Amino acid sequence: MKKVGFIGWRGMVGSVLMQRIEEESNYKDIESFFFSTSQVGQACPKEYAKDPILLDASDIYVLSKMDIILSCQGSGYTKKILKPLRKSGWNGHWIDAASELRMNDDAVIVLDPINQKSIEKAFDKGIKNWVGGNCTVSLMLLAIQGLISEGVVEWVSSMTYQAASGAGAENMRELLLQMGQLHSSVEGKLNIKNVNILDLDKEVQGTINSKNLSTDYFKVPLAGSLIPWIDDDLGDGNSREEWKGGTETNKILGSEFNSINVDGICVRTGVMRSHSQALTIKLNQSLSLESINDLISSGNSWVKLIPNVKDLSMKELSPAAVSGKLEIAVGRVKKLNFGDNYISVFTVGDQLLWGAAEPIRRMLKILVNK
Repeated sequence: MKKVGFIGWRGMVGSVLMQRIEEESNYKDIESFFFSTSQVGQACPKEYAKDPILLDASDIYVLSKMDIILSCQGSGYTKKILKPLRKSGWNGHWIDAASELRMNDDAVIVLDPINQKSIEKAFDKGIKNWVGGNCTVSLMLLAIQGLISEGVVEWVSSMTYQAASGAGAENMRELLLQMGQLHSSVEGKLNIKNVNILDLDKEVQGTINSKNLSTDYFKVPLAGSLIPWIDDDLGDGNSREEWKGGTETNKILGSEFNSINVDGICVRTGVMRSHSQALTIKLNQSLSLESINDLISSGNSWVKLIPNVKDLSMKELSPAAVSGKLEIAVGRVKKLNFGDNYISVFTVGDQLLWGAAEPIRRMLKILVNK
């Protein structure tokens, strides 16, 4: 069996990854070794670990004994370790949840329901670096895979509404703290019927704009508000998150599919988990709404097409409905007044699953079976 080293397995994405590995019993097909950057030598809590202690994630010699290394430790770790590890002569497979390697020529962004053929070709060419893609890109591609596979998409405008968890665990805690602070500011008056709602709103807004509101991580209020910018400012009016939309999409699609222009605006919202996207899509041909729905629903087994009616959209097309699930909800599919080739789609998916952990878990399985 192949020796697999896990790094960053206790973080948010790493924890979801290990949960999925255990649910699917993937650990039975490998020899698992668990590494740490901070608790080296302590007992490993995983009963199926090959070594009962946590190994040193900075020890190039020990790392080089692995056939596969799967890192959820972040780009900083990849930047520090991978190059000297390769220089040491290690020729194993590196699977990474971080963005550091995504656009490198010697790395493949993995999303096997979409680019299985590209993965196989890269493996045959000797590629050893496999990277999970941007969360919203992966979710979008799976949501409209049926349309892409049919070759009918000309361009996509994606307006994303991204959960706090996309920024990290501490950001999730900060959102909860902010929610608690807003509630506390009016808690004593909420059940008093004759209190003017505008007075309550004034107190809440005062708390939102107060210097006492917890903003160490987001830097600005998110609870009761939103943040219309995610990731670095590229200096041309775009954020790095928006740049990833078009760039990573077409690297994943590769030569197997037509190139698709993707652009939009990325917004952070006061949601704990699961990203939403409002897509405006221009098709390159006229299709009936029935045909469009059929293509979307047949794209893959994880798409759940929600009929474009109010009650079902409210119940099943939201972060609350999909968080913790592999299914990707797709709905609000309709023709737009711009012309017969323009459609809208609203989609929601758990970005910790298909947007992060699941593609790299599946890539591990692919390599183990080689």
